[in-house]
Amino acid sequence: MSTALRKPDVAAAMSSPGIDSSGHGMRNPGMSLDMGWVESVRVNRSAADRRIQSLAGRRTVKKEAQAAWLLKAVTCMDLTTLNGDDTEGRVRRLCAKAMNPVKPSLLAAMGMEERRITTAAVCVYHRFVGTAVDALQGSGIPVAAVSTGFPAGLTPHHLKLQEIEESVAAGAREIDIVITREYVLTGNWQALYEEMKDYRAACGDAHVKAILATGDLKTLNNIARASLVCMMAGADFIKTSTGKESVNATLPITMVMLRMIRQYQALTGIRVGHKPAGGVSKAKDSLSYLALVKEELGDAWLAPELFRFGASSLLGDIERQLEHHVEGAYSANHRHPIG
Repeated sequence: MSTALRKPDVAAAMSSPGIDSSGHGMRNPGMSLDMGWVESVRVNRSAADRRIQSLAGRRTVKKEAQAAWLLKAVTCMDLTTLNGDDTEGRVRRLCAKAMNPVKPSLLAAMGMEERRITTAAVCVYHRFVGTAVDALQGSGIPVAAVSTGFPAGLTPHHLKLQEIEESVAAGAREIDIVITREYVLTGNWQALYEEMKDYRAACGDAHVKAILATGDLKTLNNIARASLVCMMAGADFIKTSTGKESVNATLPITMVMLRMIRQYQALTGIRVGHKPAGGVSKAKDSLSYLALVKEELGDAWLAPELFRFGASSLLGDIERQLEHHVEGAYSANHRHPIG
């Protein structure tokens, strides 16, 4: 038997409980490194796979409910460009799309023209933080900057901290850092904890998302333990991937990270966010992630303060699906540019 998800209130994405004055979720202050907890973590891979395989058979959304959930996905999206050929013009176009991610005619047809539908943030390299801040002025949409030697994270530590500080000074309100994967692969949890604490301190008032680069971490046990250590060190979000690894976001990986978020919240009372990134390019995939978050963490996490998609091409497919809902036919991809 399949169970339909409730139609969400998109406006609630901007008015969720536990939000600070900047519109972000409350900060994670972190805690002391608890090695007993870290070392006790075990993940049953076959059980995780069975859990994910059961998701599609029990959760379906159709028609108006599907359209509402797709709009929810838009409001939880970090619209992203992280390419070597990025230009100021491309970033400004991306920002314009972030402020108006869905065609006004589609919103009007769905009775949503009075709702303020925007993406959650725009994510760029440090080089374009100032451009994005200027382009988004007055919109309330924050700029997120990838940092700490993204994507490999192998630059000297003092330069990583300097990069964070300069992005914050340029106006970035969110910083997506990359961890040193070697610390995870060699079990050096103390070094990972200290590194993450330094990143958290360098961010100041800006929220910090810890990118685990899960495709490089080899096992679900490593992913679970790295998630926990980063939260203990003060990460406000834990994020799957840079989008540059051979394996990026997957539902089993996200489930493991959500379970660690749930454990951390149960112990500390602090809600930490999650961001799947890389490989989430289809509208139907976004619905699966939202369903998983709802089941594992509850409705409180179905808001941009606690859940984000790292996305570039996802928005185009969502807009195509919304047009099909309104007009009964799919349009060409080029009619829905992301920027």
